[in-house]
Amino acid sequence: MPEQKPRAKLAHRDLIVSTIDTLAGRYLQGKIQAIRLAMIGLLSGGHILLEDIPGLGKTTLALALAQVLGLSFGRIQCTSDLLPTDITGLSIYDRAQGSFKFVPGPIFNNLLLVDEINRAMPRTQSALLEAMEEVRVTVEGTTYPLPEPFMVIATQNPVEQVGTYPLPESQLDRFSLRTGIGYPPAAVEKAIIRGGSIRDELRDLQPLISQQQILEAKQAVAADIYLAEKVADYIFAIVAATRESPLLTTGISTRGGITIAAAAKAAAYLDGRDHVIPEDVKAVAVASGAHRLILRPEHETLSKREVLKSLLQKVSVPLS
Repeated sequence: MPEQKPRAKLAHRDLIVSTIDTLAGRYLQGKIQAIRLAMIGLLSGGHILLEDIPGLGKTTLALALAQVLGLSFGRIQCTSDLLPTDITGLSIYDRAQGSFKFVPGPIFNNLLLVDEINRAMPRTQSALLEAMEEVRVTVEGTTYPLPEPFMVIATQNPVEQVGTYPLPESQLDRFSLRTGIGYPPAAVEKAIIRGGSIRDELRDLQPLISQQQILEAKQAVAADIYLAEKVADYIFAIVAATRESPLLTTGISTRGGITIAAAAKAAAYLDGRDHVIPEDVKAVAVASGAHRLILRPEHETLSKREVLKSLLQKVSVPLS
């Protein structure tokens, strides 16, 4: 007897899809894939790393998302002299009270843009680890919860650019998704050049959805989207294929497999389904998994994305 698929209400799905369409159609033309992946990251409780050359709209994307989603927004511009306390905050002495007072850093926002993360020193990069994994921050022995929802959108310049520090594997593994922005279509880019920057216009955007509705949508993705055993087996087969590849020293971890499953559930939700199908897994697998791979030294010139794409083609897709 086939597995029964429960029906879900897909709370606020239509409103969220409408928000994505509005952003892609009016303010962030040519960036639909990045917008969708960012929303998948938010709904699955993850974080997203945008890697591309400067000037393609990575910061604009983060700002626009915060505005239309009605979320508090914080920004960190990473430099080589940035300190961990510049991110988390610190305690200062209050003379009037005669005691120390904690002053929260920019990490205490729903959506945190970490601009050019690989220009910060590794010690500063590591200050984000606990926040991204545990949704909390510990400063001077005291733990502070972060607001919900919480998502980091980090931008990264290509590692061959001057003044960059490659993210360690432990930091990369905290990002649910990694993608680029890419150049927009020619016609869209010409229109952008004619119209100029829309950064000031974005600051006046009104929220299209409430924070509570986002939290309810996250709950629907986690609890109401069904992941069948066959689909779970398919995800594991992809994970196992990366571990067995002669091109790789390290494949996708168990955490990576969990992340792929969570992202696939969010993708199914956005497509209006209450269950995950193999196409959902394939749609998020490269963005969720490629950055977790470690190539063998003799194959370091290969693209991790292309390696994972080739492995996906070899893994049998389960039938419905």
